[in-house]
Order: sequence, then C-alpha cells, then structure tokens
Amino acid sequence: MPENPIPKRDWVKPLMGAFVCFLLFRIALFFIYPIIEFLGGKLMGITLGILLSAAISSALAMAIFESRRFTDLGLHWQEGSRRNLLTGLFLGAAAAASVILVPVALGMAHFGHLDAPDISWRGDVFLPVLLLCGAMGEELAFRGFVLQYLTRGWGAWAALLSTGALFGLLHNDNPGATWLSDVNTGLFGVLFGYAVLRSHDLWLPIGLHFGWNVTLPFLGVELSGLTIRVTGYEVVWNSGDLWSGGKYGPEASPLTSAVIVLLFLALWKVPLRRGWVWLLDEPLSDTEDVEPELSPPSV
Repeated sequence: MPENPIPKRDWVKPLMGAFVCFLLFRIALFFIYPIIEFLGGKLMGITLGILLSAAISSALAMAIFESRRFTDLGLHWQEGSRRNLLTGLFLGAAAAASVILVPVALGMAHFGHLDAPDISWRGDVFLPVLLLCGAMGEELAFRGFVLQYLTRGWGAWAALLSTGALFGLLHNDNPGATWLSDVNTGLFGVLFGYAVLRSHDLWLPIGLHFGWNVTLPFLGVELSGLTIRVTGYEVVWNSGDLWSGGKYGPEASPLTSAVIVLLFLALWKVPLRRGWVWLLDEPLSDTEDVEPELSPPSV
C-alpha cells in the first residue's frame, strides 16, 4: 500500500451544506415574496424577493458552515471586478441581441408597433434596476454558496451539471415553458457556473445574466415567459413557435441553444482578471494580493 493514500472524497457534507443553503433560500422566499408582491407587484416580488432571500440564505450558510462573511462568496469589489462585470454585460447583451436581430435580418421576424402600449419613461428606468436585482439574486442562490460548496467537495463538473439541472428545472413553472426552454435554461445555469470558475468571482456571471435579461424586453420579446412592455413595438415572428420560442420567448428556441455554445467559447477565450472566493481558493492574508489571471483556466 502507498504510504500516503489519496483520501476518499466526502460526498455527504457538500450535499448537506448545499441543501441547507437552498432550503433556507426557499423558506425565505416563501415569506418575502408575497410581502414584496403586495407592496410593489409581481415583477418586484420576483426580482427583489429573490435577491433578499438569496442574500439571507447565503449569509446564514457561510456563517454556519464556514464562519465566514457573506462577501467571501465572490462579491469583494477589487481590481478586475469592474472589468469582469462589464465583460459579462457586453457578452450577455450581444448574445441576446443576436437572437433577435439575426432572425429579423434574415426575414424570419420583423418589428411591429403596439396599439396604445402601457409604457412610461419611469418604467424604462426602473426595469433595469429590478432586473439587476433578479440577476444578482439568482446568481447568489445558484452560483454562490451552493455551486461553490459543491465544487469544493464534488469537483467542478458534478457541481456545474447538478446546479445547472436544478436551475433549468425550477424555471419549468414559468408561463409557456417547454422541454427546450428547460434545456436552454439548464445550459445557462452551467454557463453561469463556468463563469464563476473562470473568474473566481460573481461579477462575471452577474454581468452575463443581467446583460441577457435586460436586452430581451427592450427588443420587444418575452423574458422567460414574462411579457414586460418597455417599448412601443414588439417582435412579430414570420416563422413558427420552434424558432420564436412561442409564449416563453426566444429562450425556448434553438437559436438560443446555438448562442449558448458561442458564449461558452467566448468565456473560454476572453481575458479576465481573476478574483478570489473563500470556497474555491486558498485563504489569503489581509496583505496578500490576488494575482491576475489572463489566460483561460481548465475547469
């Protein structure tokens, strides 16, 4: 026998920690969502409710299992954070725009005017704030403690695939959801998780998520089955539901599937500044700097 055998991987503790964190998130959301929905409407309940619930559950999980601060999940604002956030924002917005503008250019769809749309400039200004809250909340809930704790215990691929599948499954109740929307949403979950492992912060996936979410409503299409009117026009599809995504929107379309593949390739190649998260990196002293990482790492 070798003198120093490789220790067996502990599969139970990571699962327990992730389960407790996600359970706390669902419990918090159960109480917080109806209150915010009553005060500000359904969209505010979804976005702000998810953010508050994710922040509470993540902070509790970090305190219970690691005795660490909430920001150690990858929310430290440090050198490179702005670059990663803006990189993600650009990639997400460009990907969302291509799903709509390419079909329009090919004659598969066109922009049509709405009759008496119920829109205002205040709503146009407020919507990005809400969508940013929603993107931050979902990234904390799925790619914060849950993904990172599973990664440390199970390894990258097991954590990516399991949290991605959970992300897709929980969007199945959205209006107009289909098997393809579930698959695409699950792939987005894996993509956002890969962004965390690529950048070692949450700012890159938050930028990606927000860039995608904020672009679709302003182009006149549904966002994950939700119709959010912020412009006086909408996209009218000349093709069938397969390409338009039907009531769910373009996220239930094979066009989005192709764009997700391109986003994976972009994330693999784009230069980034590597951050630091407690669950994925060796602990740093108060005076130790984070080394920048500009080349693509292996997962």
